[in-house]
Amino acid sequence: TDVNRNLRLQQLAVSNKVVDSRPQRENHRSPEKELRPKTKKTKTAVASSASPALEKAQAALESLQSELQSQSKDLSDARKKASTAKNKAAKSKTATDRRAAKAAGNAVSKLAGKVKALRSKAANAKLTLRNAKALEAMEAAESAAKERVSKLKTELAAKAEAEFAKAVKAFEAKWKKKRAAADLKKLKSSEKKAAAKYKAAKKKAKAKMAALEKKAATKAKVAEKKAAAKAKAAEKKAAAKAKAAEKKAAAKAKAAAKKAAAKAKAAEKKAAARAKAAARKATPRKASSGKAAVANPAAQRTKRRGRGRPAKNR
Repeated sequence: TDVNRNLRLQQLAVSNKVVDSRPQRENHRSPEKELRPKTKKTKTAVASSASPALEKAQAALESLQSELQSQSKDLSDARKKASTAKNKAAKSKTATDRRAAKAAGNAVSKLAGKVKALRSKAANAKLTLRNAKALEAMEAAESAAKERVSKLKTELAAKAEAEFAKAVKAFEAKWKKKRAAADLKKLKSSEKKAAAKYKAAKKKAKAKMAALEKKAATKAKVAEKKAAAKAKAAEKKAAAKAKAAEKKAAAKAKAAAKKAAAKAKAAEKKAAARAKAAARKATPRKASSGKAAVANPAAQRTKRRGRGRPAKNR
């Protein structure tokens, strides 16, 4: 910033003040030396610079040097006139020539004071220009250093990135190899455990299947025995039922035969009675016996029934 630049210029001015504080000797410099061009070297030195402070210091020095050349020329002319007036006054020794010589001497002294002041200003301007150049060099060095640091930073970052990628790749390969070995170990252990577990499960399943088969065989045997007993009981029951049915059928057949015989016998008796009645009708009987037979036919039927099969209870 401008504040930092001014502070640096002040520091450089203080450090260089002792060097340029020697007294100026104006009376021993010839007019030819005063008229020498002094800005050519300075212009060449700052031609490539674009700093505003440096340009301002250069412009101020050039202006002072130009004015100093002009005043030095005037001083040289005044000295020549003073010398001529002094020589003339020494020869003529008139008051007018003496006054003219004195006025010419005063003009020389006045111009000499101006030249001295301009020389002092020019010396200060040179000091300011040197300080500006030094500051410009410092800033250029600082900028160059920053650029080098930035470049180095970029190079180091790129190098670090490349080395990091390389290290990551190496670490990745190493880690993958180590992880693959650990995974293989875990896989083998898991396979071993799974095989043992499968073997135990298979053994358990076989034992369970054997127990189930044994239980099923026992159950089948019991069921078979039960079925045989049931079949035997059913057969026995069927035989008993068949025997009972046969007995019942025999009894029924016997009853039917007995009934048929009784019926036949009754029919035979009835037929005989009818025949007998018919015979009686054919042979006249006593009236009383005929009336008695006709008077109680129900008693005769009851009597006949009592000699046959008893009636069923309903």
